[in-house]
Amino acid sequence: MKRTLVISDIHGELEKFEQLLSEVEYDSENDQLILLGDYVDRGPNAKGVIEKVMSLQESGAQLLKGNHEDMMIKALTTEAERSWNHWVKLCGGDKTLFSYGFSEIDLAVSEEKFQKPILQSTVLQQHLEFVQGLENYIETSDYIFVHAGVHPTTPISETNPHVLMWIRDEFYKNYDGEKIIIFGHTETSSLHGEAENYNVYFGSNRIIGIDGGAVYGGQLNCLELPSLKVYKVK
Repeated sequence: MKRTLVISDIHGELEKFEQLLSEVEYDSENDQLILLGDYVDRGPNAKGVIEKVMSLQESGAQLLKGNHEDMMIKALTTEAERSWNHWVKLCGGDKTLFSYGFSEIDLAVSEEKFQKPILQSTVLQQHLEFVQGLENYIETSDYIFVHAGVHPTTPISETNPHVLMWIRDEFYKNYDGEKIIIFGHTETSSLHGEAENYNVYFGSNRIIGIDGGAVYGGQLNCLELPSLKVYKVK
């Protein structure tokens, strides 16, 4: 492979994702594509993004699970009211379900006694099983690719997967390992401390944040390795 291309936090933005792949001239024969998770929620076409990344995986792309896939799994595979409400009402899960053809009426629940809606969709079930099987990190001789980050003092092989999908401050403020960590999850504007700066964040402690907040009006970033060249689509 001549290049490794890394993208994260697509969040249902299929058009931006496809445009970015075109801009980087992605070639599965010569490039290793790594996607760091958060394919669903908030954006308009989660279903389309899942279909796209499934086909990319078949062509050799490596895919990780993000915290939004984690929420989706918990909401759709348990009867927990908190998991359902957190995903659907607060984190954009409703937009994901709309992309599968469901309506607001389909998602309605009784205010008196919670009972999760019955959602019949063969495609959604297939996609759910797909995201359930995704890995939590990729480690090479030089890099660790992960959705949110690593615990600063715990070996990654011993770290709870929840941490790898959800950690924030503790990771990027305290990491001091030898390998370069490439991650999404935390918008780069937050890492830069500048509201409109969605460019890739290169930390002095060997961390590289690439979540450009595409679904919030920012940009979808692609980091090319080993050159560290950055591509972006707004």
